[in-house]
Amino acid sequence: MLKELCLLNGASGDEGAVREYIISQIKDYCDYYVDALGSIIATKKGRITPNKKISINAHMDEVGFIVTGITDDGYLRFSPVGGIDPRVCIDRVVSVGDTKGVIGDKAFHLLENDEKDKCPSFDKLLIDIGASSYDEALTKVSPGDYAYFVSDYYEFGDGFIKSKALDDRIGCMLMIEMIQSDLEYDTTFCFNVQEEVGLRGAACTSFAVEADVAIILESTTAADLDAVKGIDRVCVTGDGPVVSFMDGRTIYDKDLYRQIRSFADKNGIPNQTKTAIAGGNDAGAIQTSGRGARVVGISIPARYIHSGASVVKKSDIDNTRLLLEKMFYDRKD
Repeated sequence: MLKELCLLNGASGDEGAVREYIISQIKDYCDYYVDALGSIIATKKGRITPNKKISINAHMDEVGFIVTGITDDGYLRFSPVGGIDPRVCIDRVVSVGDTKGVIGDKAFHLLENDEKDKCPSFDKLLIDIGASSYDEALTKVSPGDYAYFVSDYYEFGDGFIKSKALDDRIGCMLMIEMIQSDLEYDTTFCFNVQEEVGLRGAACTSFAVEADVAIILESTTAADLDAVKGIDRVCVTGDGPVVSFMDGRTIYDKDLYRQIRSFADKNGIPNQTKTAIAGGNDAGAIQTSGRGARVVGISIPARYIHSGASVVKKSDIDNTRLLLEKMFYDRKD
C-alpha cells in the first residue's frame, strides 16, 4: 500500500489521485465525506464511545512544482509548491502530465565566479522538456500544470525505504490500516489537503470535527548523517517514532506528550523526541481552531525530506503502527 500511495502524484491543490485511492480503500469500512477543499473526513465506530472526541490526522499532499510560464525557446518556468530546497532539484527528472523533463541551470563553466558557490534560486532554473519553441511546448504543457519528481520506490540496505512523498503517505497508510481494523474507540480520521502550503486543509477539517484530542501522524527531518553528532542529528532513523514537544508552529500538549512517551516505554516500543525547534505540521492549525484542541504529534524520522528521494526505516513504521495498535486496540481504560 505504501508503494502505491507514494507513486501517486498529489501536490497541494492537486490531491485528486491520492484522494480517490484512499476512498477506494476505506469506503467499505467507515462513513466518510469530502469537504469543499478536498479533504476526507471519515468516522469509524469502535467498541467504546469515549468521553472526549478523538481525531487522527495525516495530509495527502506532497511537495511539487507548478508551471508559471514558457520561454520563447520552449523551456518551462516554474515555482515550488511547498518548501523545497533548490539544491535538490538541479538535474532531476520531473513529469508534467504525460511529459517528462529535466530541471536545468546554466552550465557550470559559464557561471561567474560569484555564482559558483551559490545555489541558484528557482527563478534561475528551467524545466527542459525537449521543445524548441514556445508553440511546441504549449502543445504538451500549459501554465498552471503541476510537475513532480520522477522517483521510483525501493528498499535497500538494513531495512530502509527510498521514495518521494513518504511525507506524509506513511501517515495516510497507517490511518487506512486503522480504518480497516476493529477499533477500541470511536475515532474520526482526517486526510487533509494542502498541508505543505500552510496547513489549509486541517484548518477546515478541525472546525468541522471539533475534536477534543487530535493526533497528527507525520514525517519529520532526520539528520543522522555522516559526521553529524549529538543533538544536531535532530532525530534518528531506526530509533522509533518521534513524539515532539514543540516545533515552529505548535507547542504540544505537555500531558499528552508525557503520556504517550511513557506509554511507549511501558510497552517496550522505541521512541524519541526532536532536538530542534523547527518545521511544523497540521497540529499548528488544529490546535487553534474553534474551541481549540489538545494535540500531539507522532512522526516518522525521514532523511532528505521534501525531495524526490526521502529515506525512512521500516522498523520506525512498524513501531509507530505498534504504538497506535496499543493505544487504540489493546487499552481498556
